Amino acid sequence: MIRKSIIAVLAIAALIGAFYFYQKLSNQKTAPRGTVEQKVTQVFTQTIKNESLPINVKTSGNLMARNRMQLFAEVSGVFEHSDKSFKPGIYFAEGETLLRINNEEQALSLKSQRSTLYNQLVLMLPDLRFDYQESLPHWEKYISTFDVNQTLQPLPEPINEKEKLYVVSKNIYTQYYNIKNQEERYSKYVITAPYNGILTEALVDPGTLIRTGQQLGTFISPYTYELEVAVNTSYSDLLKTGTEVKLYNVDRTKTYTGKVIRINSTVDPGSQTIPVFIQVRGDGLKEGMYLEADLEAKQESNVFEIDRKLLINNNSVYQVQDTVLKLVPVETVYFKEKTALIRGLADGTKVLSKSIPGAYEGMLVKEITD
Repeated sequence: MIRKSIIAVLAIAALIGAFYFYQKLSNQKTAPRGTVEQKVTQVFTQTIKNESLPINVKTSGNLMARNRMQLFAEVSGVFEHSDKSFKPGIYFAEGETLLRINNEEQALSLKSQRSTLYNQLVLMLPDLRFDYQESLPHWEKYISTFDVNQTLQPLPEPINEKEKLYVVSKNIYTQYYNIKNQEERYSKYVITAPYNGILTEALVDPGTLIRTGQQLGTFISPYTYELEVAVNTSYSDLLKTGTEVKLYNVDRTKTYTGKVIRINSTVDPGSQTIPVFIQVRGDGLKEGMYLEADLEAKQESNVFEIDRKLLINNNSVYQVQDTVLKLVPVETVYFKEKTALIRGLADGTKVLSKSIPGAYEGMLVKEITD
């Protein structure tokens, strides 16, 4: 019995000793210190330098000859001939005959009417000699130069009211103005080039029977062109006539300088744009050619041009302050195709020059100057 008690006491003492020994070892252990590695992202930066920059409005359109004439027949007859071949691409100098319509019948009718007037004037001379001697010399001079094959010259001015009433009573003025009307119509049988130019469209051939009102072709001057472009109404009040404009072909391999010559006051209800007309001259230009235009609408002061990809919600950018990204607000003045003009940052401020994925305010960065 005593032996069992001794064994039990020794067992309890061993357990208590083991417990204290474990507790001592636990107190001697030091908890491992955790380390958090902070990632630093390398970024490209640029330094803000505000300046005055132009706002260029990009637009485009097709060229049209400034001097352009649609040819229409005002009389009927057979297309007789032209000074040159009446074909597209043929050059005509000013005054050369583009198209002549047979006018023999009209010419004979005019000669007949002039002859009738000439007879009336000759029959009037005896009365003038006896009753209006002071008027006789200028009528005799007029009759002496009268030619039935030539256009009528203006009738002599009457010396007094008495002479005027006498001439009226002989129906001279009525015949005269009837002939002048026929002479004007007679001139319509020949169409001449009003300026040096090129026939761009020919719709009739020699020998064709032409009817009154029929379209005959198109004649243009190949030296001066107009480009009609549409400009948003928000910039219409900034544009002025006389403003120079840079123009480019489709491939931007050729540059031309144009000038704003007209600005329409009517707004297109669908697109809310205003037609602006630009005059341009230059080698290689053709009617119908597509050109792009850079219109300088105005100058914006104290702005900086930045890549549009760097804008956050179109009103903020990331500033690099020490080694941390900071989101700062800016005023977006104007959007271009790939860039934007912003205002609100002081000179010397460093901002991102290339966007980085997953950027956030407070992000640790290492600056690399672009």
